[in-house]
Amino acid sequence: MAEIEFRDLAPGDAGWLIEQHATLYATEEGFDASFEALVARILADFIDHRRAPVERGWIAWDGKTRLGSIFCVKGPDPDTAKLRLFLLVPGARGRGLGQKLLSLCLDHARAQGFKRMTLWTHESHRAACALYEKADFTCVSSRPVHSFGVDLVEQEWTRDLTA
Repeated sequence: MAEIEFRDLAPGDAGWLIEQHATLYATEEGFDASFEALVARILADFIDHRRAPVERGWIAWDGKTRLGSIFCVKGPDPDTAKLRLFLLVPGARGRGLGQKLLSLCLDHARAQGFKRMTLWTHESHRAACALYEKADFTCVSSRPVHSFGVDLVEQEWTRDLTA
């Protein structure tokens, strides 16, 4: 995967991420426009209030093509990092890129002194959940919800970063 470059969030990336999340989740999961609004709020908050170098967002590039993203932000307490906006476009899946992005995020969180990482996802994201489990995350809560216009099972996962 030597041709893949991981860049910090730059102008134009937020718009691309919002569009990719909205389109992919509408197509693959039937999500409505409220999901697009959530992604836009997450990105606006990151851009407006980012605490660099602790918080970081990566965009994966293959030449001039964006392939995916992952973000590491401060979590609910000082010892906890939160994984956000993990996305791979369909053509980039199955190439090990998700594992590489996840490793970048975990390594960054450890280097910033976080003791654990949490994330929020849905049970239907089976490939991502398999990556989380392989990376020693544990699903600590699971509950049925109606969000983004569909019935989902919302999950929270966590991982110790000190081991």
